[in-house]
Amino acid sequence: MTICATEDTMAPAGPLAGRLTIAADGSYAARLARHDDAAGSWFPERWTLSGPEPYAVPLQGTQPEEPDSALLPLTDGRVLILRRVADRFAVSLLYPAGPGTGELLLGAVATPRLTLLPPAPGGTLAYALAPEADHTTLWRVHGGANGPERVTRIPGRCTGGAWLDRGGRLLALDRELDGRTKTVVVDLERGGETALLLQITEESNDRLLLADPDSGLLLLRSDAPGHDRLGWGVLGSSLPVRFPECLRPTGGTLTPFAVQPGQMLAPESCAVAFRMTAASGTWLGVWRPSERQLRQYPAPEGWLPGTGLWTADGELLLPYATEAEPCGVARMGVPGMPREVVERVEPVERVRAVGAVRPMGPMGPVRQVEPLRTAGQVEPTWAGAGRPMGPMGPHPSAGPEQRPAQPPVEPLEPLEPLEPLEPLEAVEGPPSGEAAESGGGIVPDAGDADNRSTASAQPSATDAEPQHIPGHPQMCRPVPLQEAPLAARQTRWSVISGPVRISGGGCAAG
Repeated sequence: MTICATEDTMAPAGPLAGRLTIAADGSYAARLARHDDAAGSWFPERWTLSGPEPYAVPLQGTQPEEPDSALLPLTDGRVLILRRVADRFAVSLLYPAGPGTGELLLGAVATPRLTLLPPAPGGTLAYALAPEADHTTLWRVHGGANGPERVTRIPGRCTGGAWLDRGGRLLALDRELDGRTKTVVVDLERGGETALLLQITEESNDRLLLADPDSGLLLLRSDAPGHDRLGWGVLGSSLPVRFPECLRPTGGTLTPFAVQPGQMLAPESCAVAFRMTAASGTWLGVWRPSERQLRQYPAPEGWLPGTGLWTADGELLLPYATEAEPCGVARMGVPGMPREVVERVEPVERVRAVGAVRPMGPMGPVRQVEPLRTAGQVEPTWAGAGRPMGPMGPHPSAGPEQRPAQPPVEPLEPLEPLEPLEPLEAVEGPPSGEAAESGGGIVPDAGDADNRSTASAQPSATDAEPQHIPGHPQMCRPVPLQEAPLAARQTRWSVISGPVRISGGGCAAG
């Protein structure tokens, strides 16, 4: 919410009864309300605006209030009241205390005139102006160490008041000096040091009406164009002040009272609410610098003129009080007004999303998978697809951990399953006759006692070789296809068992 210095605030004197003042954060508000008794006396009333529904709490004391008593709500729920007592002003804090009202006296300021400034940012400090003939004293009436304390004395007669930042350091005042009115800024952190803020021409009268700390938007009134006109500018900008024709009504007056907050560095997109007054009555006006037109709307019934606040979403809240509803807030969404003015952005080429990539480890050596065998079958060893097994040369003796080098394996064509071999009958002694021609059993060498081969089911052979079998054949006879399982059995066992003898003309592994 933005608190502005309206024309009523700039008036040096006058009754303040009925005017609602809203706290710096918009949580509370306070006004002087009238009793229903015959005397029609006045009493302080605090409004709570931060809840789901607004409600009012009376803060009446032991005696009625004067209509010129000023109220200022704080963000902690207490209400500061400024009462005229003889030739001074008493400053007190009012707060609800059970069924009654609690009051804390802060002190008094001895001055013929004291005017409260709009609520300071933060909502815990309160300031007031005491204008005199040739100077104005700025007072901190709440938040000091020992009650009200003087901040600085400013040459000239100062009125108005608007805060330029959210920290409560820079205060803008309209100062009348040497017959001209200019806006000056007071730096409260540097002992009240003042500097000129607004001067359109040396001969013009320039007054600040409203200031928004977020965007830097300034609403002002100046006679630089030749007569009093409403204009707008930007704080810290080198661009000249502009005076729109739409803010020049005929037969009435315009007074800004609220500006939309949260428009950082975008003053042209800020919505400003005006109170429009003419002989026919009072109504609302809404304007944005970017639109260059003033929209007019009827005011809600019972509206407390000149009070309201904007939300950051662009909704205007207007407090009202009627006989049926003595505490209410009307919410007005301005139709057809853009929420935010942004420049056109060129479309950006869409980037295709990349899925998660699963890292792959290094590939190890390819191992030959041994074919699955069933019970009763002997695992065959093939030298090639569809070819008989070649001769086997002598194999050196290898330990249990060493394995012979394997030649590259060629892909095999699918083969028909082989029928299991019939078990051989055990024979005694060396084979002879038909048994010698068909091959005999495999037995381990008697000299190789430390082997880990499976004992043969055949009886041990004699030490002497038969006379009809050559002792050392030079060439191995090719094994027919149907005898390949037996050759595989011989080869596998030969590798494990060491030297064996094969009766009946087979190959002997050395």
